[in-house]
Amino acid sequence: MHTISQYQDFFITYLKNQSINKEPKNLYEPIDYILHLGGKRMRPVLTLMASEVFDTDYQVALPAAMAVEVFHNFSLVHDDIMDDAPLRRGKETVHEKWNINTGILSGDAMLILAYQYFEQYEPIIFRDLAKLFSKTALEVCEGQQLDVDFEERNDVTVADYLKMIEYKTAVLVAAAMKMGAIVAKTSEKEANLIYDFGLNLGLAFQLQDDFLDAFGNPETFGKQVGGDIIENKKTYLYIKALEFSSPEKASELQQLFSLTLEDNTVKIITAKAIFNESGASKATQEAIEMYTYKAFQTLDKMDLNTDKKNILRAFGENLMGRKV
Repeated sequence: MHTISQYQDFFITYLKNQSINKEPKNLYEPIDYILHLGGKRMRPVLTLMASEVFDTDYQVALPAAMAVEVFHNFSLVHDDIMDDAPLRRGKETVHEKWNINTGILSGDAMLILAYQYFEQYEPIIFRDLAKLFSKTALEVCEGQQLDVDFEERNDVTVADYLKMIEYKTAVLVAAAMKMGAIVAKTSEKEANLIYDFGLNLGLAFQLQDDFLDAFGNPETFGKQVGGDIIENKKTYLYIKALEFSSPEKASELQQLFSLTLEDNTVKIITAKAIFNESGASKATQEAIEMYTYKAFQTLDKMDLNTDKKNILRAFGENLMGRKV
């Protein structure tokens, strides 16, 4: 096993050696741009890590890890268009740097490129990877649609929200880990357990992302802080604030989240104050901890040595304490 930073280095080296600069340039340059914007490369790192957890050299898992990263970035390109987001990892989003049509088409190409990486595996592994990937990709689309639907709804529950982030975010984290297990040809039981570990970690990760969207440092977060508030997104913070607030404060928050403004400074400040005063901020942090520990409980069921469990646990703890 290697350290997280080593897996990141291994993957980045592999990524840099991929030939993405092809013709037509206006199709492939945006792909190269988004893939090299940086980030922690959490999902491909999990694929590499999972393969070595099950005693298979990480290099065997590199194509699968690349497929995961390409698909993830495809979803970001399209999400940024839907959210009209100006920044991604502190830099211009693809549709801002080029245009919306380019963002749509380059994103489409990325989805196809992701599948092509599975072609490097033998037929049985290819089948299992593609089957999991297709299921996951469809769930991600379902989660994104739920996210959009919630913007127009005033009756979104915590259960609704958790289902949405499970599909939109957590299933890809889970699939990334299971792909490493599939490449390693481990048992179905162990592959399913590491999927569950990834699923709970993914839920914690998205809740942390929602929290950082409101309370993160703009210099380290890499995205527009307050973006979810501007877009009137019914996040865990928002739903819990409604649940915990007085009728007057809840009404004020609902009113805020019905507005589309040119200057959102006051809206963001007011919403964040309600999140804090109501206890929603604390409840969100507690939920992040809960799902992280649920992931750790899954580890205890796995047939792994203590060192390997500790490496996976350290990764989860690192995510829980992240600032970006």
